[in-house]
Amino acid sequence: MNRLRVAILVVGAAGLTGCTQGTVEAAPEPPAAVAEPIDGSELSRIRLTESAVARLAIEVAPIRETIGTPTIPYGALLYDASGQAWAYTNPEPLLYVREAIEVERIDDDLVFLADGPPLGTIVVTVGAAELYGVESGVGGGH
Repeated sequence: MNRLRVAILVVGAAGLTGCTQGTVEAAPEPPAAVAEPIDGSELSRIRLTESAVARLAIEVAPIRETIGTPTIPYGALLYDASGQAWAYTNPEPLLYVREAIEVERIDDDLVFLADGPPLGTIVVTVGAAELYGVESGVGGGH
């Protein structure tokens, strides 16, 4: 009886070790967010994975004209530590670039621009603060 138990254990163990011989390790996943420096600038392009965009719930909208003035939703407006106003543009899928803007005035949830990207430029309206964190290195890459 003991020999039978030992034989079963040996055969079972051999079968288990054989299961691992043909496995291939999965390639490591790319980082969810990467800040790529822009030559000649202190700014970076932010590249996100599709899952990062979904996790951050990023939303975008085009710069529109309201009463003859370019406007962005209030959620697109960011200020840095020196008081400079910015908005993140979305020039292509999964790519985000911070651009300086000049605020003329704020009326309810609209920001009227005195200067900034042209009409139709896509700006981030939800998730801009998180993009700024990626660009400035806050959060340790999580």
